[in-house]
Amino acid sequence: MNAFNPKPGHRSLRKGRVSLPNQAYLVTTTTLNRQAFFVDFAVACAAARCFEKPEILGDAHMLAWVLMPDHVHWLIQLGQRDALNLVVNRLKSFSARMVNQVLRREGALWAVGYHDHALRADEDLRVAARYIVANPLRARLVQRVADYPSCNAVWL
Repeated sequence: MNAFNPKPGHRSLRKGRVSLPNQAYLVTTTTLNRQAFFVDFAVACAAARCFEKPEILGDAHMLAWVLMPDHVHWLIQLGQRDALNLVVNRLKSFSARMVNQVLRREGALWAVGYHDHALRADEDLRVAARYIVANPLRARLVQRVADYPSCNAVWL
């Protein structure tokens, strides 16, 4: 299966998807075929540099992120203008270009689909951010969050 022929399940992920202004979303996307590109520090840095750039985010705000070996979690608060799919597509596109430059490769970096969860009014953004940046602990990649270099949150 290639990047341009997604599995049938990806279509069902988009059913009922809405993008609400000022809404916070927890977004998860994986690398193509779950390749562990981001175990390489230089590659992880190339991708991570894209995650907080205003020209990529538009009027959205990146509240927290963690780059795992084969996937990423973003906590994004939309602005008034750009829909979630546009923000996610720009993040994936720009980061793929930067990573491909470092790796001297061409082609898709990210899987086609992504999962998003709109945070409800009773869900605390800081709790969601803590959950995101603690992913390396749960995956046993580090013993302390402070030891993992590929994460950030506006509250850190």
